[in-house]
Amino acid sequence: MLWLALLAVGLVLVTNEAAFADRLTTAITEATEAGKLTAGAEPGYLGIPGAPQLNVVLGLIWAIWVGWIFSTVGAFGGIMAGVGHITIYGLGDYAKGFGKGLKINKVVTDSIRVSNQWLVGCSAALSSFNYYKAGRLVAPLGIALAIGAVSGSWLVPWLTAGKISLKAYLGYFGMFVMFLGCYLLYEMTPAAQEKKKEAKAAAQAFQASVKAGDVDMAAQGVKIKTFTPTKCVFTFFGVEFSFNPVIPVIGGFFIAALASFLGVGGGFLLVPFLTSVAGLPMYLVAGTSAMAVLVGMINSIASYMMLKGTPVQWSLIGAELVGIVIGSMVGPRTSKYIPDRVLKIIFVILAFYVGVRYMSKGFLGYSLVPPF
Repeated sequence: MLWLALLAVGLVLVTNEAAFADRLTTAITEATEAGKLTAGAEPGYLGIPGAPQLNVVLGLIWAIWVGWIFSTVGAFGGIMAGVGHITIYGLGDYAKGFGKGLKINKVVTDSIRVSNQWLVGCSAALSSFNYYKAGRLVAPLGIALAIGAVSGSWLVPWLTAGKISLKAYLGYFGMFVMFLGCYLLYEMTPAAQEKKKEAKAAAQAFQASVKAGDVDMAAQGVKIKTFTPTKCVFTFFGVEFSFNPVIPVIGGFFIAALASFLGVGGGFLLVPFLTSVAGLPMYLVAGTSAMAVLVGMINSIASYMMLKGTPVQWSLIGAELVGIVIGSMVGPRTSKYIPDRVLKIIFVILAFYVGVRYMSKGFLGYSLVPPF
């Protein structure tokens, strides 16, 4: 069902190339007249004369990493996809070179945002399916988040597409990732851990079963006990959890709106939301986060591309989706062997590095950490 929805969006977008071409052509013409592009130069990214030539093999390899990390922790896929498009492929410096005044800067910036979301959407679809089969997806919670995400992920592209320069995008991107790193560091302190006894008990029970080789997900996985408009109760490895469905609907709206602005999946916000509000162990967070991200991505991609005519390079997207499929299939099969605390430490280190790098590049104009 979800695959069909994603495929339908893709087909509509492919047949909507005229709208993409109009926006891109206008931007190229303006940049050429301003002397920033050379007419007749070899076409590169998006067919722009003189733009970087992207290596699809590099895109495939980077996308495997993106798929693995998103399917493992339920987050950071969009951020790592952004790192690839901005830094690994050099599109960030390329867009900044045009200055803030030209449309081509904002076209490339929007293209980066949408390309990130194609990768995350694909990984989220695969991860949702795999975690559901593994009994590690809290479907009512994911649906509640997705309901809120629909309006948030549609509103922001409508308001901001074509208005955000690459420099501003980098600064906000880094600032929110840095905030995430600080929050997750707090989550690892004894005071924060004391508030999550249920999640810790479930995680320990799950790890013990994995080590003993007697995991029975059909009997011990997520089991919904009761569901009402104000309270949902479920169990995971004998530990009972509950949440109010209204709260994730509201949270889903704000998280999807912010994620859509940053051009990422939103898993980096959903993970602390699910661990704090619902008190879930990381083993359940990844699958539930993936389901909510998937709905938000389908909605946001359609909004950016169909409403605002934002172009993407389909050859690169195609190669990256193959890598995403590989990484997303490996992630759920390897994550159960990595302790809960190790997953969080990986997450914090990545958040601080990415946050410092992009925040300094966006607001100071240079990076404080390598590559400079």
